Amino acid sequence: MSRVAAVDCGTNSIRLLVADVPPEGPHTDLLRRMEVVRLGQGVDATGRLAPEAIERTRAVLAEYVQQARDLGAERVRMVATSATRDAANRADFEEMVLATLGGLPDVVTGVEEAELSYLGATASLAAAARAHGSPAPRPPFLVVDIGGGSTEFVLGDAGGVRAASSVDVGCVRLTERRLHGDPPLPAEVRAAEADIRAGLDLVRAVVPVEQAASLVGLAGSVTTVAAIALELPAYDPEAIHGSRIRVDAVRAVTAALLTDTRARRAAYAVMHPGRVDVIGAGALVLREIMDGFGLDEVVVSEHDILDGIALRLAR
Repeated sequence: MSRVAAVDCGTNSIRLLVADVPPEGPHTDLLRRMEVVRLGQGVDATGRLAPEAIERTRAVLAEYVQQARDLGAERVRMVATSATRDAANRADFEEMVLATLGGLPDVVTGVEEAELSYLGATASLAAAARAHGSPAPRPPFLVVDIGGGSTEFVLGDAGGVRAASSVDVGCVRLTERRLHGDPPLPAEVRAAEADIRAGLDLVRAVVPVEQAASLVGLAGSVTTVAAIALELPAYDPEAIHGSRIRVDAVRAVTAALLTDTRARRAAYAVMHPGRVDVIGAGALVLREIMDGFGLDEVVVSEHDILDGIALRLAR
């Protein structure tokens, strides 16, 4: 049994998992945390990480490092993704992490990000299905991780990854680039849809999505849409993990989020405060993926790249 800590630093949030990982089988969570730091604030327009965004990230990372040490984590791995890859001043961020964590972050490629997401998402699918009293989803799986700056797509089965792609279509990037109204204007939504569809065309050129038997959706945009579709009275990871949401429900939730005001979105009982501004774009990405690829159901996973980092670190 290995006790490890995984940190995932994305465009919108930074997350921590401390877990006990056996040589095989499911891992046991000791601590999961998520804080919205919006590291990618403005990076799409400026090409640089804002100093205040780096400082917000440093403050939370320092808390995570202390908690991992207090829990006796033997090893820590921090992975940084889309916003950091894109930034001209990436060295400023890396210096901050070195000073705070004692080591450099792994700024992974989009393809490695997709592989880690696939590993984390699929490791517990059968167990989650049993918990819901439903049959396990069938491979091949198309695992989709909708992030703040980018979305990762990976097709795989029990033998591993068949194909993977990462495109710069994420909920923060789309919101900053296209969705400015409160609520967004129809023309703004159409512009965002065009960006997403252009990204999906790039995915089709690399990933044979027609081979997928099951769509598996990851990360906060997907889990929040699922929580709204399930009409949960509060955010409940156990109810969400392994749930299956039909495309008509995704369409209905997306339509509501894109016509709600910010105040109305914030009033959802399941809404994290840091996701209020970007959830409309995230839902739109999910809807366009399902409609564009002809997928009528999404299997929702609370396990994702964070779990993949921990599993790969331990094993």
